[in-house]
Amino acid sequence: MASMNNKVQLIGNLGKDPEVKDFEKGKKVANFSLATTESYKNDAGEKISETSWHNIVAWNGLASIAEKYLSKGKEVAVGGRLSYRNYEDKDGNKKYYTEIILSEIHLLRNGNNSVLSEKS
Repeated sequence: MASMNNKVQLIGNLGKDPEVKDFEKGKKVANFSLATTESYKNDAGEKISETSWHNIVAWNGLASIAEKYLSKGKEVAVGGRLSYRNYEDKDGNKKYYTEIILSEIHLLRNGNNSVLSEKS
């Protein structure tokens, strides 16, 4: 069961193109947002959709994959772990940030309905 600790899997659509930064010694990071939508019927029988936004971080090889293949609106399946951080903004207010650090990514419907998969 230890391998199931802190594991997240999502399927959704990119909210924006990945923002990629290159660092010294060839390190790279890509950040993007992923929207997931849940639908249900309320008591009146109306279909309700609720969208959640997730902050995604991909490092090195996965960042290169994100940079090359991902763009706003693309549907992807991702796997990784939750990470929490906090910081103080310029006004001294404490801000909390939740993100998913990727360990795998699968590009769904890659033009010709192929699947591109990559794991770190």
